[in-house]
Amino acid sequence: MSELYIGLDVHRKKTVYVIQSADGDVMAEGKTPTHREGIEQMVLKHELEPGTQVCLESGVQAGMVCDVLEALELVPVVVDAAEVRKKARRRGQKTDRRDAFEICDGLRRAIWTSIVYMPPPPIRKLRRILSRRRHFVRLGTQQINAAKFLLRAEGILTEESISLTTQTAWSKLMARSETEALSSHLNLHAQAWALAVTHTRLLEDELLVALDPFAEIMGWLTSMPGIGLVTAASFIAVIGDPRRFADSNHLVSYLGLAPSMYDTGDTQRHGHITKAGPSHMRALLCEIAQQASRPRHPLHPYFVRVAAKSGYKKAAIAIAQRLARIMYRMWLNREHFDVSKLNIERDGKIKTKISHWKIRQPTKMMATAH
Repeated sequence: MSELYIGLDVHRKKTVYVIQSADGDVMAEGKTPTHREGIEQMVLKHELEPGTQVCLESGVQAGMVCDVLEALELVPVVVDAAEVRKKARRRGQKTDRRDAFEICDGLRRAIWTSIVYMPPPPIRKLRRILSRRRHFVRLGTQQINAAKFLLRAEGILTEESISLTTQTAWSKLMARSETEALSSHLNLHAQAWALAVTHTRLLEDELLVALDPFAEIMGWLTSMPGIGLVTAASFIAVIGDPRRFADSNHLVSYLGLAPSMYDTGDTQRHGHITKAGPSHMRALLCEIAQQASRPRHPLHPYFVRVAAKSGYKKAAIAIAQRLARIMYRMWLNREHFDVSKLNIERDGKIKTKISHWKIRQPTKMMATAH
C-alpha cells in the first residue's frame, strides 16, 4: 500500500476523517463516533499500516484519540488549533469535511509548525489531578470572599481583619451577635467551603500516589528553597520532558515569562512578559519568587540588584525566570540544588540602617489648631 496521510476533525459526538495519498488524491473520507471503539473501527476499516501519520487539532479529546492511535501503532500529530484556523484556505466556508481535508493536506505538505506536545498518560493524570485541585481551591476562596462581601454590604465587622481558613473561624463568626441576621447565608458559604477543603485534601492524597513514578524527580526539584509538593508536581506536569526544550530560554518563553519584543527597522521595543503558556505555573513561580526578598534566601542578592534598578515587580519576574532555569537544569542534569553553582558567597556581616531624618509628627496642639 502507498504512503497515506489521515486528517481528523474531532468533535464531541463524531469525528470526520479524510485519507490522502502521497500525491494528494483523496482515497477515502467519512465519519466515525468520537470514542475508542469508533476510532479503532476507522483504522481497521481502512487497513492503515503501522507508522502511518494521523493529524488532528489540539482539544479536550486529543489525548484520548492519541492513546488509541498509539495503541494501534500509528503516529499521531497534534497541531495547534489556532494555526489551523489561520492557514485555512476557505475560512469563510467552514465545514467539518473541509476542516479534516485542510488538516490532512497540511500534514501531507508539511506546513504545520505549531506541533503540540502530547504527554504520556502518567503526566496527563498529574495534569488532571492538579487541575481539579485548583478548581476546588478556587471554589473555597470564592466562599470566603462571598462571606466577606455579605459582611461589608451590611457594614458589619468592616474594621476587623477576618480570616476564614478554618472551621473554627467560621463557627466563631456565625456565633457573634452582629452576624445573627446573616447566619443562615453564612452557614451556606461555610458548608460549601468545608466541602471544597475536603475535596482538595482528597485530591492531594491522590496526587501523592500519582507522583510515585516521579519520586526521584520530585527529590531534585524540592531541594530548591521554596519549592514544595504542589509547585514541583505542577512543574513536572507542565514540562513533561525537559529534553523537548532546546535550552532554558525556550522554557522561559514557553512559560510566558519572556519579555515581549518589537524589532523592525530602526525601532526596537521591549515590553511586558508575553504571558503565554500555562498561567497557573507562571503564577506559582512568581509567588515563590517573592520569597527571594528575604535576606536568608540564596537568590536574595539577585532580587535586591533588580529591585534597586527596576522595582519590586520586575525583580519578582526576574527571579521567577531564574527559578524556572534552575529547576530545568536540575531536572536535565539529574541533580539536587547546589548553592555553590550560583554566583554568590556567604555574607556574615550584620548591616544596620540608620535614618538621620524622618517626617515630623504633628503634636496634639498642632492637630487641634488645624
